[in-house]
Amino acid sequence: MFVTSEGPILHADLDAFYASVEQRDDPRLRGRPVIVGGGVVLAASYEAKACGVRTAMGGAQARRLCPQAVVVPPRMPAYSAASKAVFAVFRDTTPMVEGVSIDEAFLDVGGLLRIAGSPSRIAARLRSEVLGAVGLPITVGVARTKFLAKVASGVAKPDGLLVVPHGRELEFLYPLPVERLWGVGKVTSAKLRERGVHTVRQVAAMPEVDLVSLLGRGPGLHLHALARNRDPRPVQPARRRRSMGSQRALGRRRRSMAELDEIVVATVDRLARRLRAAKRVCRTVVLRLRFADFSRATRSRTLVKPTDHTETILATARRLLRESQSLVHDRGLTLIGVSLSNLDGDGSVQLALPFDAADGDELDTTLDGLRDRFGAGAVTRAALLGYEAGVEAPLLPD
Repeated sequence: MFVTSEGPILHADLDAFYASVEQRDDPRLRGRPVIVGGGVVLAASYEAKACGVRTAMGGAQARRLCPQAVVVPPRMPAYSAASKAVFAVFRDTTPMVEGVSIDEAFLDVGGLLRIAGSPSRIAARLRSEVLGAVGLPITVGVARTKFLAKVASGVAKPDGLLVVPHGRELEFLYPLPVERLWGVGKVTSAKLRERGVHTVRQVAAMPEVDLVSLLGRGPGLHLHALARNRDPRPVQPARRRRSMGSQRALGRRRRSMAELDEIVVATVDRLARRLRAAKRVCRTVVLRLRFADFSRATRSRTLVKPTDHTETILATARRLLRESQSLVHDRGLTLIGVSLSNLDGDGSVQLALPFDAADGDELDTTLDGLRDRFGAGAVTRAALLGYEAGVEAPLLPD
């Protein structure tokens, strides 16, 4: 009889992914502090993190904190190739793989006990295979729920393995700081700590009604459940995205509204092409802003009908940007992003202006139609001539 006290869910998370790829590919960087990206930190090795360097920090501040760091330009094709190789190892381990991002995934190994051993043995073998086949360190958390597996991998970093057995889950979870709860960022953390709530145990002890009153219904119910390790979500392989987005780090230089509009136009163009390529439509357009004081703001608008039409999405994003102009002016902007959410299968009607071609076919002469027919590089907006798109991070397939 095969019995284990270990949960079936693994959360596998590559350590300092971009920086680890750089250290793998250049032996001179191993053991040294590495910063990927100059104007804004895209990634930092653990040696650089020990000096206080963090992702999204301005490059000048990072170099002051860690003057001995080696700064390297990002190589997105190398990171994309490494991610694909790691996911191939995941899928060789189990077909039940749910990608979270290009450097992390959940795996359900509950059905492999007889043929592959306990989840901890599978996790140890997975770490060894990723290191051997791809040359990258990876941390794995093992638990009964997705939430707890993710917490375990976070606690085990870097390059670790942590198993949370049945019967000791709350013993592990309760002493952790509130920031370990999935969805607790700076704003929520500040609200909880102002109330004297510093640990998961204290969140779990709060009545649900108090959490809802403090944080709102959705976040309050969410944290009330997680603090008690209630997370029924299964690992969902090949789960389609619920949203897709793109963002651009801006550095510390002040940008005019015209420059920001140009970035929004280019970002929406890319996202709308991805939307149509994935045969999806969106209902909600979201503008994400990060300011020089590290505070954030999100603005969103839900459309009357789902669409994949670039101009409709762009008009909405531009409106959100205009509505945020005073915040941008007062605080200074260091990052801007657009995301499309409430995605559905492609049931939209193409908003096109056809004409009768010589062979009797209809040719879509909108910008969307011409790009879809001849390729994204064949046609561009006059406003984007000479525009430099900047670094675009690799993504999981849509």
